Amino acid sequence: MRRALLVAGMACALLAGCRTNESPEAQVDDMKIAAQVKEKLAQNIGLATVANVAVNSTNGVVTLSGQVDSDGDRSKAEDTAKGVANVKKVVDNIQVAAK
Repeated sequence: MRRALLVAGMACALLAGCRTNESPEAQVDDMKIAAQVKEKLAQNIGLATVANVAVNSTNGVVTLSGQVDSDGDRSKAEDTAKGVANVKKVVDNIQVAAK
């Protein structure tokens, strides 16, 4: 298990750049959190909308950005992210697209 975490941490460092404020284990946890948030968003607000929403996680703080079609989708995205395990805080930078 430890070896797998080390390999995943190294891969993360190569793919996402080196974050000096996080250990490799924390980086892997943040990658898992971001993936889980994206998965839940796809289930709750749909694949077409999720394609326009970026998810970033650092130290358990999830930042959502991008565009959605309605205030309802924006609220649903934030609530969905808050419901994912190990999420400490959600920063909602999602914009509602003008129609």
